[in-house]
Parts: sequence; structure tokens; C-alpha cells
Amino acid sequence: MMEKRDLRRLAEAHRKTLVTPGHAAALAGYVEALALKSGAVVAGYMAFRDEADPKALMLALAARGHPLALPAMVAKAAPLRFHAWCESDVLVEHPYGVREPHPECPVVVPDVLLVPLLAFDAEGFRLGYGGGFYDRTLEALRAVRPVLAIGIAYAGQERSDVPHGAHDQRLDAVLTENGLTRFSS
Repeated sequence: MMEKRDLRRLAEAHRKTLVTPGHAAALAGYVEALALKSGAVVAGYMAFRDEADPKALMLALAARGHPLALPAMVAKAAPLRFHAWCESDVLVEHPYGVREPHPECPVVVPDVLLVPLLAFDAEGFRLGYGGGFYDRTLEALRAVRPVLAIGIAYAGQERSDVPHGAHDQRLDAVLTENGLTRFSS
């Protein structure tokens, strides 16, 4: 099996070839397919580089009454912290270049996480950037209560060789331009 760092480089290069106009709108078109509980707090993310962009989906969810949140990195080996967010909020740039909510925005606990990724497999495992932020975050949240994790991706990011270990948290579903795929537990 390929080393994780090599697979990350390969997956990131491949993702660049998948970027298409209209992808974000296509994701938003599946808002009803998510079938989220009324009022569920949804934590998305601000797309970085060529990540699949969930912003149009997030705004469609907000229009249906779902409070939104964005993640903030607290420390290198810590779970993410989530802050309430609406489209008019000013974002700050984290040293890694990721845009985050202002630290003074209220902290919230999400019910649903929209998760960025480099690759995913048919079992619901994802390949991230290697920092473990989402795995630690999902583990901490799921230790307290159920949390739905939905990968946001391009359909072409699916691979059969995504490595996973005991610390890797499975996604409950992946949303691509082709629709929502749920994974059985």
C-alpha cells in the first residue's frame, strides 16, 4: 500500500483536475436529501484551495432554519472549536491560510459536520491532510452524543485504497455533485 503522505500528494493533485463551475450549486441542490432534523446546527467550512465548496449548501441549509457554524483551530493536537456563523460575518485568516470565524463569535456544538477531504472510500473513510483535526473532533463530539459527519467532495475523489486505522473516524455520508451516499455502520 502507498505511504499516506504520497497518497495525499496524489489525491491533492487529482482533486485539482476535478474542479468544475457549478459544483457548489450542484451540492446545494441536494439539500433536501440530507434530511436533517429541524434546527440541527450545521458546521461547515470555508473552502481552501480547490476543496469542494460547501458554502452554497450551507446557505441553503440556513434558509431552511439551520443555524450555521465554522471551525477554528485551537491548538495543533486539539479538537476543533466551532463558532456560530452567518454570511455577513467577517472571517479572520489562520496562520495556515484557512479562514475562520472571529474568536468572539459564540461557541456552539454542532449536530452535523460538513467535512473536507482529499479522498474517500466506499466504506466512509476519508483521507485528510494529516493533522487529525476532524478525527479528534468527531471522536470528542461522538463521545458525548451522536453527530452526523458528511464528507463534501467531488465524485472523482472516491478511491479504493484509502488507509484507515483505529483512530480514524468514519463519515456517515458523502455528498458529491452526483448526490448523497450514506454509509452503513
